[in-house]
Amino acid sequence: MDRGWTIGRFAAVLAVCTATIAPPRAQGQKADADYARKAYDAYQSMRGSSPYAAIPWQYLGPTNISGRATDIAVADRRKVRRIYVGYATSGVWKTDDDGQTWQSIFDDYATSSIGDIAVAPSNPDIVWIGTGEANLFRASMPGVGLYKSTNAGRTFAHSGLTDTQTIARIVVHPTNPDIVYVAASGHGWTENEMRGVFKTADGGRNWEKVLYRGPGVGAIDLVMDPSDSNSLYAATWQRTRRKWSDPRVEPGSTESAIWKTTDAGRTWHPIVAGLPNAQFRGRIGIAIARSNPRVLYAFIDNYEPGRPAKEGERDAYGRPVSDRRIKAAEIYRTDNKGKSWRKVSDTNDYMANHSGSYGWVFGQIRVDPGDENTIYSLGLNLNVSHDGGKTFSQLRGMHGDHHGLWIDPHEPSTLYNANDGGFYSSQDSGKTWKFAVSAGGAQFYNVTLDNSTPVWAYGSVQDHGSRRGRVDLSAGRDRIPAQEWVTAPGGEGSFQAIDPANADVVFSHGFYGNFTRTNQAEVEAAPGRGGEGGASAGNGRGGARAGVTTIRPTAADGESDLRAQWMAPIIASFHQPGTIYAGYQFVYRSTTRGDSWERISPDLTSNNESQMLLRSSNAVPYQTITALAESPRKKGMLYAGTDDGKLHVTMDDGTTWTELTAAVPTQKWYSRVVASRHDDDTVYVTQRGREDDDFGVYVYKSMDRGKTFVSLAANIPAGSVNGIAEDARIPNTLYLGTDFGAFISTDGGGRWEVLGANLPSVQVSDLAYHARDDVLVIATYGRGMYAIDALALRPGDANRR
Repeated sequence: MDRGWTIGRFAAVLAVCTATIAPPRAQGQKADADYARKAYDAYQSMRGSSPYAAIPWQYLGPTNISGRATDIAVADRRKVRRIYVGYATSGVWKTDDDGQTWQSIFDDYATSSIGDIAVAPSNPDIVWIGTGEANLFRASMPGVGLYKSTNAGRTFAHSGLTDTQTIARIVVHPTNPDIVYVAASGHGWTENEMRGVFKTADGGRNWEKVLYRGPGVGAIDLVMDPSDSNSLYAATWQRTRRKWSDPRVEPGSTESAIWKTTDAGRTWHPIVAGLPNAQFRGRIGIAIARSNPRVLYAFIDNYEPGRPAKEGERDAYGRPVSDRRIKAAEIYRTDNKGKSWRKVSDTNDYMANHSGSYGWVFGQIRVDPGDENTIYSLGLNLNVSHDGGKTFSQLRGMHGDHHGLWIDPHEPSTLYNANDGGFYSSQDSGKTWKFAVSAGGAQFYNVTLDNSTPVWAYGSVQDHGSRRGRVDLSAGRDRIPAQEWVTAPGGEGSFQAIDPANADVVFSHGFYGNFTRTNQAEVEAAPGRGGEGGASAGNGRGGARAGVTTIRPTAADGESDLRAQWMAPIIASFHQPGTIYAGYQFVYRSTTRGDSWERISPDLTSNNESQMLLRSSNAVPYQTITALAESPRKKGMLYAGTDDGKLHVTMDDGTTWTELTAAVPTQKWYSRVVASRHDDDTVYVTQRGREDDDFGVYVYKSMDRGKTFVSLAANIPAGSVNGIAEDARIPNTLYLGTDFGAFISTDGGGRWEVLGANLPSVQVSDLAYHARDDVLVIATYGRGMYAIDALALRPGDANRR
């Protein structure tokens, strides 16, 4: 066992960091979570001293949706029930009035990604926050360890385990608040040692790793016996999310198991008798019956081959299912504290479809505190069984994709639910639900602005499809109102391109290159659609709709199957009305708004067959184009960046392509490419290290059409870098979005300042500058969209407001 992980060790390292510049990092060294945590102190210092601190970000909304919630903790006080809710990328929110009002209490810390929350049973003022969502979505944000509050969430102090990056569960001793156990699932994309079960006996000053099975095996769940605080059960999960596959069971994976200790974590032994064979075990969730602690349930994502795929069967993303389905969600029960298990759920399509094709993001199970035979399983739906897991029915009335459930131990009819839509509460065992719309925030992937008056801002939202809302300046440039947002063309992961000749025509897509063209005027005129404000492709699986045309290109005979990212780029030409470009592993061009297509590039990726699993059930398209840009100044000049670190340019609209990869100092996932609107030869590129568990800053500029690049990282504390935009009027003014916030440079990237002081700690996923209105709009992955008055950022322009 590894011992001696102490908060003092991290504090000693932190002391060497200055408060005004990013901490030093050796050339080529990966920036880890400890680096990011220290870098946030630098960011805070920059934010406080920024000359733009007094210019506020103005919240645009949406005011009618929230984002993914991950966990719930409750502090029952004498007169007040305090509810804490953790969100995947929106921080921590609390309410003292049963959800009537909500307060964000984790705005100014090094991460907004929350894995778990726990309140000390013996002292409701002690609150633990485990950062880093453990569900491993493709866009999950990593955390930086544990935070602790001793004043009911008014302030938090970092309490170690920094480089765990994902924390699945925190268990606090029932009578001694200094004893805490943590299940850490570890890095999302790479292996690391900081994973397993950790314990502190001194309130978080020192940590001991008490259960560890290797650098690829984390702990994903943890429960304590309510009748014996020395007895705990832990679930380990062997998994790595790869750029080309989901975090499913791989050959040689045998460490996903359930473990038990009866001596407070000193020793552990596996309790797996009756469970599926080790090579088939995926994620495991466990729960114990308070009314009879001899009874535990295990929810297992079972990869044992199940029934053959049905003719024409497709997965949740619309991809054909060509091989056998896995058995998927199964419920097991022990009546003897883990000595033996038996399967209690039926093998049927209900359970096979319980978690869709992505069981690794669920795996939660709960037991009614007063009835050992009433259990809840969390998947695409919230399911309840009253016969010990044999049969289930769905509870309806809330958003889908469920990640957390709290059951009142005194009134089990009171349920608090965390799902991809946010936080919901029920007082009648799930018959009716109340939604906390004012807590959390929408998780936007991107932003696009049209030229309407007022401007429409478009973006795709995690699990909400695409939305659009107005950027309305009519009340004043400093009084832009927040609004409800309406549905818009596109799925939950979609870029939007607006036809320059007709703002009603929007090009977008659902998943993996399934592009569509939507005429919103036709959609609104369709029967039953009046006044809805747009069209949504929803989750990308909808059928034919009036005003919506499928425009996906097809590979020619003998060509490779098309590969497109989950968010595949599509752009409308500045120079040729009706011309659009789309990115797969090839660049496609259409001069007919998508009615016909022409391939205009070779494969611009590495085309490494070992990283392409197109016919496998765990395939994720990889080696694809992720960033595509046309020069606003030079017709026929296009840049394409890929997820495997390749960069190309064409000067003749695709007749010839030149590879620029070697000119860029790093070869990572291209998040954005921007061709300058001020200079023919200038291009900006940003890369993100998220898929390498790397918090480094990767942003570059070329002034010779990509022959050479220089870093613009300057004094930016940490990444990932998600996008860059130019000011429409001033050539050397640039705007940048990172996982911490937004920055501005007025000297072409030589030095950066934090933009606005009122933005909470959140990922800025994209930026867009509106040239006519001189407004900068940012999309955040967790707090909706914001706008800032660009005229107020310029000396001498404030009087033009």
